[in-house]
Amino acid sequence: MSVFNEINLKNLHGDMLGGVTAAVIALPMALAFGVASGAGAEVGLYGAILVGLFAALFGGSPTLISEPTGPMTVVFTAVITSLIAADPENGMAMAFTVVVLAGMFQILFGVLRLGKYVTLMPYSVVSGFMSGIGFILIILQFGPMLGQAAPPGGVIGVLENVPQIIEGSRLPEVLLGLLTISILFFVPASLKRYMPPQLLALIVGTVLSVLLLSTDEVRRIGEIPSGLPEFQMPFFSLEQWRSMLVDAIVLGMLGSIDALLTSVIADSLTRTQHNSDKELIGQGVGNMMSGLFGGLPGAGATMGTVVNIQTGGRSALSGLVRAGILFIIVMWASGLTAAIPLAVLAGIALKVGIDIIDWNFLKRAHRISLKGALITYGVILLTVFVDLIAAVGIGLFLANVMTITRLSKLQEDDVEVINQSGDGNKSLNSYENDLLDTADGKVMMLLLRGTMIFGVSRAISRKNSEIQGCASLIIDISQVTHLGLSSALAIEESIKDMLQAGKNIFIVHSTGQPIERLGYLGILASIPEKNLVTNRTKAMELALYGNIDQSEDKLDNE
Repeated sequence: MSVFNEINLKNLHGDMLGGVTAAVIALPMALAFGVASGAGAEVGLYGAILVGLFAALFGGSPTLISEPTGPMTVVFTAVITSLIAADPENGMAMAFTVVVLAGMFQILFGVLRLGKYVTLMPYSVVSGFMSGIGFILIILQFGPMLGQAAPPGGVIGVLENVPQIIEGSRLPEVLLGLLTISILFFVPASLKRYMPPQLLALIVGTVLSVLLLSTDEVRRIGEIPSGLPEFQMPFFSLEQWRSMLVDAIVLGMLGSIDALLTSVIADSLTRTQHNSDKELIGQGVGNMMSGLFGGLPGAGATMGTVVNIQTGGRSALSGLVRAGILFIIVMWASGLTAAIPLAVLAGIALKVGIDIIDWNFLKRAHRISLKGALITYGVILLTVFVDLIAAVGIGLFLANVMTITRLSKLQEDDVEVINQSGDGNKSLNSYENDLLDTADGKVMMLLLRGTMIFGVSRAISRKNSEIQGCASLIIDISQVTHLGLSSALAIEESIKDMLQAGKNIFIVHSTGQPIERLGYLGILASIPEKNLVTNRTKAMELALYGNIDQSEDKLDNE
C-alpha cells in the first residue's frame, strides 16, 4: 500500500478546476467557522489549509476535500469554552492540544484497521447527533446575526439572554445577515454553476457594507495575520487531562465518521472505492498538523467534495491545488478579508446549521419507527441542552438495547424444544418423528439454529424447565452459525442439570465455532465421546437403543 494518496497528472485540467472551485467555497466557510468557534477567522483558514493539505497527501479517498466542518467546529467550540473556563491562561493552548490528540487517535484507528467499524452507528443516533449540532450552530449565530457578541455559556447562555440580544440588536447588521441568508437560499441554480452562493453572499455583503455603511455601524473581521502560522507547543494540564482525553476521543470519532461517510458519497459519484483505514491516517495527520499550528480541526466536507468531483477533480491533486490557493491568500492577500462583516459570516454559518439538520428523516421518523424517533429526538435534546458525549453515549446504549431486544425476540423462534411427534415438527423428517413416538416422551430435543447472541440465552434458560422429565436430552447445534458466550453458558447449565440427575446428554454438531466454543468452556469433557455425533437421527437412535451397529443403520436424512 502506497504511503501517499492517489496523485497523477492524467486529469490535470479537471483536478486544477476542481481544486480552484473547492478553494473558492472553502474561503467563506473557513472564515465563518473560525469566527463561530471564538478562536478567530485566521484559525479557520489555517485549519482549511493544513487539514486539507495533509489529508489529500496521505488519505485514502482521492477526491475527498477535507476542511473545518460544522460538526467539528461545534465540538471544538465546546472544548474551547470548557478549557478556558477551567484555565483562562492556558485554555486555548490546551484546546489545540486536544486537536493534536484527536489526530493521534484517528491515526491509531487507521493503524488498527478500524475504518470499517467507525461508521457502524445506528442511524437514529447519528441523525439526532448531527441535527443537534445543527441546532447548536443556529442558536450560536443568533447574537452575531443581530449585531451582538455571543454571550458566554453556549446555547444556554444565548437562550437566557434572548431579550437582551433582541433589545440591543443593530439594524445594519440584521439587514446584512438577512441579505446573506436570502442569497444562500434563493440564488438561482443557473448562477450557482458559475459562483458558489457562499462566496457571492460574502462579496455582496462586504461590498454593500463598505459602500453604504460606516466602520462604526458594522462589526468586521479586521485584518488577520499574514504569513505562516506559529507553532503551538502542546500544553497538558494534570487537572484537565481526563476531560482533554475524552474530548480528543469524541473529536477524533466525529471526524472519522464525518470523513468516511463523505468518502462513501465520493465513491458513489466517481464509482471508485476508497481505503477507509488509510483515509483515517490521512485525516489524523491533517488534524495533528492543524492543532500544532493553531488551526481548526476538520474532516471530509460534503459540499467541497461534491463540487470538486462535479467540476472535474479525480485525484488528490485537486485537494493540493485547493490548499495551495488558500495558502497564497493567507500569505499575501489576507488583508482583503479585513472588511468582511461578522453578520455575513454568521449568516453563512447559520445556513450550514440549517443544512446539517436531517430534516428529511425528522419529518417522517415517527412514521418509520416510534421508538427510533424517540431516540433521535432524545439525542437532539441531549446534544443541544446537556452534553455531546452524554447524547451519543445514551443514544447508543438505548438503540443497542432496543436492537438486541428485537433480535432476541426474533431469534427465540430458533430455539425449539421437541419431545413428541407431530405435523408441527417441520425440523424433523418422518423417521425422526417415528423415533419420537417410540420414545414416548423420554427423549427431549433442544434444537438451535442461526446466530445465538446473548439475548437468546434467556430463551434457552426458559426451555430448561421443559426438559426436566425426560431421560435423555439431545442438543442439536449443527445449524448454529455462531454461538455467543451467554448462550453457551445457558447450554452448559442445561447439560449440568441433566448430568446431575443421572440422565444422558447427546450433542449433534458440525465443525466450526459452536462446538469449538463448547470445547473451550470444558463442557464436552463430561460427555462420553460416543454421544458427540454429527447426525441428529443417529443421536436419537443412540438415545433410544444405546450402542447400535452403525453399519446396519440406514439414516434417512444422510
